[in-house]
Amino acid sequence: MIYLDSAATTLQKPPAVPRAAFYAMTHMASPGRGGHRPAMLAAETVFACREAAAELFHVEDPEQVVLTCSATHGLNLAIKSLVKPGDTVLISGYEHNAVTRPLYALGAQVKTASGPLFDAQAMRSAFNAQLTKDVRCVICTHVSNVFGYILPLEEIAALCRERGVPLIVDASQSAGCLPVHLKELGAAFIAMPGHKGLYGPQGTGLLLCAHETTPLLEGGTGSRSAAQDMPDFLPDRLEAGTHNVPGAAGLLAGLRYVKEQGCAGIMRGERALTVQAARGLSQIPGVTVYAASDPQRQAGVLSFQVAGMDCEVVGEALGARDIAVRAGLHCAPLAHRSAGTFQAGTVRASFSVFNTPEEAGRLVREVARLAKQQRP
Repeated sequence: MIYLDSAATTLQKPPAVPRAAFYAMTHMASPGRGGHRPAMLAAETVFACREAAAELFHVEDPEQVVLTCSATHGLNLAIKSLVKPGDTVLISGYEHNAVTRPLYALGAQVKTASGPLFDAQAMRSAFNAQLTKDVRCVICTHVSNVFGYILPLEEIAALCRERGVPLIVDASQSAGCLPVHLKELGAAFIAMPGHKGLYGPQGTGLLLCAHETTPLLEGGTGSRSAAQDMPDFLPDRLEAGTHNVPGAAGLLAGLRYVKEQGCAGIMRGERALTVQAARGLSQIPGVTVYAASDPQRQAGVLSFQVAGMDCEVVGEALGARDIAVRAGLHCAPLAHRSAGTFQAGTVRASFSVFNTPEEAGRLVREVARLAKQQRP
């Protein structure tokens, strides 16, 4: 199978990732739950994972790196640490449901800074205009999970710093392929999954913390066991219960792989495949491609539509031809509304370091066959 759905999960992993997870399952217990060798080995591995993440994402203290089960988990922790019911929150027009649904549940007053797809200047201007004194928090995705649109995060972060407004960054599609630096951005929180650009196992994620936090769960932490309130220090404050040690071991291997390959090199490869696929698809009659005129504004995610075909039907047809893509609204209806694709949705192809030009070419050929069948 040609796997082009890495914006959802990178199915193809470095061999070290499953090896590390399996070793942890058979050799490690739980950190902080004993002084015996299996428990100590688990503690060493989990801390090494924090250290690797702190180095990659420019976090001063590894204990500011909280292990989560997903980016959604991390975003909920961040949002519920900063946002109170009724607070005004400013978000981009390309946010995922992992941002909008927690805000809706909290009863927040949501303002949206939007602009045309791939128009960074319009996005900067929208944030500048909307970031008024009533805004208590800003939340911005770094890269749209639907279109691969790289938002002007550095400029948005600078606005937040100037106006003293805390920023939450959703780095779900940028961690591992673009610079994501907690210290430089001055963000309050950055959330990311482990199973996408970091090539770790599903059920893993990271929350980088530079702000006071509120737990989502209370329970055992292996520390301050005599107290009935949660510890007031990280990471224990946000990590109640048993750690996913096999996940952390696999994520550590993924982080090391990303460091070895280099984020810039990974991005170059993904972007080259995106440009190749966009050019090929745009030459097919009846196919609409959502691609940036400047490739520097787009990561390794590409959306398209085939005239006369429902996007879900296109996705199923490609799947029957052993090409894995994703079709529909991609859990991001706001992004589709911003881009004008809400009614129809799109077909999304997303690339990883393991994809090849030959695979991108095969995608183009198969879409051309499907489009030809629709023409009279």
